[in-house]
Amino acid sequence: MLTKQQKIENFDPSQPGSADASIYGLPFTAHESEIIILPAPWEVTVSYGSGASEGPEAILNASFQVDLLHQEFPDLWKLGIYMDEAPQHWIENSEKYKNLAQPIIEALENGEAIETFPQLQADLDKINKASAQFNQEVKERTLYWMNQGKKVILLGGDHSTPMGYYEALASKNDLFGILHFDAHMDLREAYEGFTYSHASIMYNAIKLPQIEKIVQVGIRDFSEGEVEVVKKSNKVKVYTDTDLKAKQFTGTTWQDQCNEIIAQLPENVAISFDIDALYRWYCPNTGTPVPGGLAYEQATYLLSALANSNKKIIGIDLVEVAPGEDDWDGNVGARLLFHLCGVFAKNSGMNVGEKIEF
Repeated sequence: MLTKQQKIENFDPSQPGSADASIYGLPFTAHESEIIILPAPWEVTVSYGSGASEGPEAILNASFQVDLLHQEFPDLWKLGIYMDEAPQHWIENSEKYKNLAQPIIEALENGEAIETFPQLQADLDKINKASAQFNQEVKERTLYWMNQGKKVILLGGDHSTPMGYYEALASKNDLFGILHFDAHMDLREAYEGFTYSHASIMYNAIKLPQIEKIVQVGIRDFSEGEVEVVKKSNKVKVYTDTDLKAKQFTGTTWQDQCNEIIAQLPENVAISFDIDALYRWYCPNTGTPVPGGLAYEQATYLLSALANSNKKIIGIDLVEVAPGEDDWDGNVGARLLFHLCGVFAKNSGMNVGEKIEF
């Protein structure tokens, strides 16, 4: 059996990886890999467009076409990136409870009170219980890999999926913040009655005492209730897309804005990247698209700036990638995930090589 070093010496990163290899076609085992991707194919509370539960598979399939010579992190692939296998019951339960959720959502859209329908209320209770169990299992799986010294990236799924991941980070870190890329604040309390709704992830996150700050970037859609949460909480700082663009239009550079955003973060930082933070042409099939957004290069510039700062990146999640009829969403997701792996590795002091200059 080949050692990891022998695999590196025998692997040609310029050729397509083996289809039976792990993500990006890399030949390494989980034990040999520094970074573990934890797929979370879950979208029970989806309230508009669906498909996020298929995101991990779409990204995996597209990853085999990603050139491994990353300009900023040319030796990243040598560290090893391995995609864990999601338990089959996560996939089955996501579909099962999503089907239970749809009549509840439809009743609410029709102005009905769920508590007046015993069956719908019973189903809502089942969904909330199943979601809590899913969070616990994500937490346990995350800690399983962390306890082996791995850097773990959670790959959703909708934006409810990182809750257990944050709980795992909270068990390992006394205090940390979240750099939250998104079109939405996700600060709704139990949106549509679902305790762990995709629209409630940051509302639930700020309840964790270990999370001391959430800095939101690219926000362009929010409710009155969410604004009240921001105003009442000292934990949330919001950079709306409108405000960021207005300053850029009058001469403020993106570099200066990135420096300001990073300065708002505490020492330990988790990154939460909802793909709909980007312009929709990067993610045309994401579930709740909103006009405007960040360019891909804006996002990666900020991520790289964070990696090169004095902050410590302790975790990353990428969510809401939903495939369409072609592989474009998966392609963008796979390339963004690769960049996120590089950011995580470089910030952690791993050897990712020197940036290629032309």
